[in-house]
Amino acid sequence: MSDQNNSWERGVLEKLALSALKEQRRTRHWGIFFKVLTFAYLFILLAIFMGWIGDRESALKSSGKHTALVDMQGVIAPDTMAGADFLIPSLQDAFSDKNTQGVILRINSPGGSPVQAGKINDEIRRLRAKHTDIPLYVVVEDICASGGYYVAAAADKIFVDKASMIGSIGVLMDGFGFTGTMEKLGVERRLMTAGENKGFLDPFSPVVPEQQKFVQELLSEIHQQFIDVVKLGRGERLKDSPDTFSGLIWNGQKGVEMGLADGLGSVESVARDVIKEENIVDFTKKENFADRLAKRLGAGVASALPGFASQLNGASLR
Repeated sequence: MSDQNNSWERGVLEKLALSALKEQRRTRHWGIFFKVLTFAYLFILLAIFMGWIGDRESALKSSGKHTALVDMQGVIAPDTMAGADFLIPSLQDAFSDKNTQGVILRINSPGGSPVQAGKINDEIRRLRAKHTDIPLYVVVEDICASGGYYVAAAADKIFVDKASMIGSIGVLMDGFGFTGTMEKLGVERRLMTAGENKGFLDPFSPVVPEQQKFVQELLSEIHQQFIDVVKLGRGERLKDSPDTFSGLIWNGQKGVEMGLADGLGSVESVARDVIKEENIVDFTKKENFADRLAKRLGAGVASALPGFASQLNGASLR
């Protein structure tokens, strides 16, 4: 009887041990599963931030005939989403896609660097000449001023909203003067240069008329370059008005009347009614997580290092 009890107890213990072992294995398997799932989720997030997935999705979306869209948003400057390094590759991809029926450049920019705007304008002209069967239209949202309009002038046509802001065909170079304040505070400016004009327009020194005249001539030359680009792009569509190149800005409706724009329209209406292809594919290159991180780190290092302050703001189409 005792042996039977011992055998029964031993059997129960073995079953309990086996059950516990199975439970441990099951728990371990589920733990591995959830770890793999978490890793996959984090990898997908990283891929999205790094831009690995976005480019592939764009390629998949462009499998059929479409209107290609490129966005130009914000101030035009180097290392920005509205700079030449971002816009030009986007435009090249849009034109080179075999299914592109037309390109829309959507602009919402107050202007910026004349160099960046000029590079984008030149590339648009080159692409239009290379792909003669693909038109490029600009659609203006809130604002297309100064450098933004410098870019827009290269398009086949410009479409605006009646309340859009357009124009500001001019050049500026701004700064401040503190000489009066320094005199009141008893502060003496000690500026040493090699080259008689090296410190020209220094904000802490009195204005030298000859240097001011030089800068004005420089701005006038850049302004004339701007005027020539607009006249080349718009041609006979421009109405003869003394205010056109004065730096003034107008609403979209007035811009159409002055020949600065061709008509009213949106991205959707231009794709549907002008290009005749409602399927819109966005070719705008996005700044990935690595680029944003690098810029922030670069900006942090730059702000931490002592440097020489700029004496003069560069010429700006804004």
